[in-house]
Amino acid sequence: MDRYAVVGNPVAHSVSPRIHAIFAAAAGQELRYEKILAEEFVSAADAFFEHGGRGLNVTLPFKQDAFGWVDRVDDAAREAEAVNVVAHDDDGYSGYNTDGIGLVRDLRDNLGLSLNGRRILVLGAGGAVRGVLGPLSRTGADELVVANRTESRARVLRQVFPNIGAASLADVRGAYDLVINGTSAGFAGEVPDIDPQAVRNAFCYDMSYAPGSDTPFCAWSRAHGAAGVSGGLGMLVEQAAETFLLWRGVRPPTAGVVAALDRG
Repeated sequence: MDRYAVVGNPVAHSVSPRIHAIFAAAAGQELRYEKILAEEFVSAADAFFEHGGRGLNVTLPFKQDAFGWVDRVDDAAREAEAVNVVAHDDDGYSGYNTDGIGLVRDLRDNLGLSLNGRRILVLGAGGAVRGVLGPLSRTGADELVVANRTESRARVLRQVFPNIGAASLADVRGAYDLVINGTSAGFAGEVPDIDPQAVRNAFCYDMSYAPGSDTPFCAWSRAHGAAGVSGGLGMLVEQAAETFLLWRGVRPPTAGVVAALDRG
């Protein structure tokens, strides 16, 4: 049976095995999918593929490590310099980035948000954020600003995405239509240190997720007047469907998967 996995740190919370089990059942296929908690990416990836692995999902904090490890990348991964999907075949290892298409599809198709002409604030500057900036910048948004704890890291992203704005979290001011949290603060039960005015009347989206409940960022945003909130479970499902297509040649249906995961 073909073997797949998600590698990250932390990774115990991941629902990717359940998602791919649902997809495999819908496609009439059989596969194994597991979680790999790793201290560093290279040795974990080497060991997985040496023991017959067929494909890896890559999550925090290894997406940029994976970019440097694979033999070739697709356009989305090259633009982001981050890989969240690795596929193995006779020609070596191919890296892809499905995060951006997963996020935009969830925002537009599942949540019904119009991004054209909107002011969008993205929090964080790591591999997860790098993967979504390209697709977000092509949605017709009027303004796209990246804010990070250290502004210098946000400014680095402007070398790849010259049309975005850059700021430190402490300097975030003004109102936005959509605020996307791409930091890892939620894993520690924290929220990014920004002015609450930024989320008031905005739709607030956390790229992290907590099936059946709000993430810390979503709960904080709701308490400070957000117009609506959503965790990133829909993004995970949509990017996983793209991943399944890359690995198995079939794009499974995603309707109802988020609700099934929320039910436990």
